[in-house]
Amino acid sequence: MFFSDRRNTTPWFIILASFCIISLILWNTYTFFQIFKNEERLKMNLWAKAQKTLINADENTDVELPLQIFSTNSSIPIILTENNKIINAVNVEDKIIASNIESARFLANLKNENDPIVIEYSPGKFQKLYYGNSALLNKLKYYPIALLLIIVLFAALVYNFYRSTKMATQNKLWAGMAKETAHQIGTPLSSLIGWIELLKAENVAESTTIEIEKDIERLQTITDRFSKIGSEPKLENQDIIAATRETFDYLQSRFSKQVVFSFQAPDLPIFVLINPTLHSWTIENLVKNAIDAMKGKGNLDLVIEQEGDSVKIKVSDTGNGILKSQFKKIFEPGFTTKKRGWGLGLSLTKRIVEEYHKGFIKVVQSEIGKGSTIQLSYKKSESV
Repeated sequence: MFFSDRRNTTPWFIILASFCIISLILWNTYTFFQIFKNEERLKMNLWAKAQKTLINADENTDVELPLQIFSTNSSIPIILTENNKIINAVNVEDKIIASNIESARFLANLKNENDPIVIEYSPGKFQKLYYGNSALLNKLKYYPIALLLIIVLFAALVYNFYRSTKMATQNKLWAGMAKETAHQIGTPLSSLIGWIELLKAENVAESTTIEIEKDIERLQTITDRFSKIGSEPKLENQDIIAATRETFDYLQSRFSKQVVFSFQAPDLPIFVLINPTLHSWTIENLVKNAIDAMKGKGNLDLVIEQEGDSVKIKVSDTGNGILKSQFKKIFEPGFTTKKRGWGLGLSLTKRIVEEYHKGFIKVVQSEIGKGSTIQLSYKKSESV
């Protein structure tokens, strides 16, 4: 299956740049974290030496420096053990030390954070110093997460801004092309109407002029459609069943008998705010898309259903079907599964349904080799 999917590389560049920035920030933060962690390890080694000095101190030992080392530690939690029993705790809440369960749990957490420092204060006698990370180090540990969130939000903001700008530009292009197309068709169309009157005056066969008038009416319909796409269309409270049936019958009469058409709808009218001309274009696009998918041969079913305060129109075919990953892509401009085509029909249909008629369009079911079903959903209005 061949299809084209044209995408701009700018969003991917933004995502790649954001990823590089995030990686650089995380690497720098990790480096700072390791530096601070090593510095705290050095402080704890000094604390351990000071502890050893105090244990072995006598009346001639100068203990001023060890005491100063103890006093400088106001943030790192410490638990000192000997023979697996807690003999001292620093910067630990009293309620934790008072409870054997809480103190054991707190000690286990310290063991997970850092390796203990062994203090051999005399031959064969040991104490173990367990310590945790300071409050500053813990904050630094969560700093990358905060930065990561900021970068992700910033990237999303830039991407959404780019996407909105792109869509606004596309909408202006759509409107400009539609108005210009309507204008270009309108000029020769007026001339053709004049020629028809001249042919009638020349007593040309009526069957000939009737066929020409049908083609002119068709061109007028196309011109009307494009003129409405190029501006805000006027919505009318219409019976969606009758409006859909009219277009469906018109298309059925103009396609090969190899396509078996089926139309199902409730007997009572259902009113929806639509623009009849654009709704006709919507149904035409869906029907033609279904016939193209079947290569001009198969079953085409159109079903209208009520569901609460909404009405659903389902167009099903027995064509090639599409992959589930393409359910949303088929409504993007430029996407097509045909070897020839601009990929604008369904994207234009989506714009009419969702932007002008405030409805919703989606692929509800598709299976390769068996066919697809596209569904339109509209909110019902009050009956006339």
